[in-house]
Amino acid sequence: MADNKNLFLRNKATIIYSISLAALLFLLKWLELRFILFDHSFEIYIGFIAVIFTALGIWLALKLSKPAPDSYRVETVVIEKEVYVSSTENRQMGFVLDTSLVSQLELSKRELQILGLLAQGHSNQEIAATLFISLSTVKTHNQNIFEKLEVKRRIQAVEKAKRLHLIP
Repeated sequence: MADNKNLFLRNKATIIYSISLAALLFLLKWLELRFILFDHSFEIYIGFIAVIFTALGIWLALKLSKPAPDSYRVETVVIEKEVYVSSTENRQMGFVLDTSLVSQLELSKRELQILGLLAQGHSNQEIAATLFISLSTVKTHNQNIFEKLEVKRRIQAVEKAKRLHLIP
């Protein structure tokens, strides 16, 4: 205990100087904080508002993206039935291309080729390999075919093309 007292007395000036520097540093930091708060209060308020709106946006996105209840679920039912072809339709199986409709729809020969390969069930990659063209070219032709036939899917395009006698 006497050692601690001697240590304190020996370093009394240093300890007092250190405590006064710490108090002065605390006072300066407090004044600096007050200066920042008063001088930049507008920016601080905008920051708080931004944080509030961000939290509100996240909450709203989570609320809106929840899946719908089961009562609103849509079920797809597939019905399969046999289709009988009459003997007159068998004779008409000799396919004849409707060239007037082809020119009216402005379908190119390449688009007709791709439409035929679509009807055979080929993928875009297989069509590109068969016709020696790039995959993006096949996709472009598909989009053109969909526009000209006014459909959105491959199956719809094939069904409509068969109905219009563009492919067998």
